[in-house]
Amino acid sequence: MRLVRIGLLSFAVACAVGASAGRAAPAPTTRPVDTGEPDPGVTARLAEVATGAASLPRLRSLLVSWNGNLVLERYFKGARAGTPANIKSASKSVMSALVGLAIRQGVLKDVSEPVATHFRAELGPSADPRTRSITVEHLLTMQTGLESTSGRNYGAWVQSPNWVRYALRRPLVANPGTRMEYSTGNSHVLSALLTRLTKQGTWQFAQQSLAKPLGFSLPRWPQDPQGIYFGGNDMLMTPRQMVRFGELYLNGGRMGDDLLFPEGWVERSFVPRGRSRWGNDREYGYGWWIRELAGHPAYYAWGYGGQFIFVVPSTRMVIVTTSDPNVSRERREHLHGIYALAEQMLRAVAGEGVH
Repeated sequence: MRLVRIGLLSFAVACAVGASAGRAAPAPTTRPVDTGEPDPGVTARLAEVATGAASLPRLRSLLVSWNGNLVLERYFKGARAGTPANIKSASKSVMSALVGLAIRQGVLKDVSEPVATHFRAELGPSADPRTRSITVEHLLTMQTGLESTSGRNYGAWVQSPNWVRYALRRPLVANPGTRMEYSTGNSHVLSALLTRLTKQGTWQFAQQSLAKPLGFSLPRWPQDPQGIYFGGNDMLMTPRQMVRFGELYLNGGRMGDDLLFPEGWVERSFVPRGRSRWGNDREYGYGWWIRELAGHPAYYAWGYGGQFIFVVPSTRMVIVTTSDPNVSRERREHLHGIYALAEQMLRAVAGEGVH
């Protein structure tokens, strides 16, 4: 069946609205990368979809890795391969990876470690006793129970003199471990924790433990007033680096014969732990979003405005998009368009048409 191109943004939105949603995705099984030559028919169909993708006005890059091969790479509106993109909240997936690396290296015991033991001063003497039960896992899964520092609270948080103290002193709106409340402050506390445990900045730790094994270098990104690297926003990566990061998860945390994460870390990261109250189709694991795309469980890093790293183990695919981060009133339509685009890519690999 001939693959139908994306012609109009409204058509992409219609495709996305019809996507399956709300289904718990199983943890993926992983296997070594197939480095064989890509199927010419598949690459031709992917290229056809990419031609239509140019109709998304805010899209800046579209890359597809399939079976370990970069089979598609397109840039739009003057974007270039070597220019780092602000990946926005996709940074949270990178922070999750850094936690896994710290556990593998023995710097952090495990995700059940209480946070309060490391931040007594920041919590203060009048802290709610329930905050003592907040663990690293609660930070990873956005289930600390603390009031969010995102959304309408974001501005006050990043203007505060101490971001970690501000995040940890939010009032409890739920018991820890009982409800997902998306909050960038949770990821920033993880950055502060890694800074204290590794005795180096999060950028330095990421550079040595993540970027170097993946074969690239990370630019520095913003820091809070105490010099702690932002742990949930504003990291910088090129689209190709985003692909490499996605491939690390596609391969179960292995680079060749080397396992960078603890055994089973990727599988545990991709287990749904909570559901976003902003959409029934969005579940959340350890810093990764989860939903079904074109009938396939997909796990993705998601950054504001359209920065995505989709990992789809059942098709051995990584799909990366970057977008103009200066959002406008078309923001939701653009996101729906990217989901539809990812579904078309998956159907292209399967040789299907767009339904």
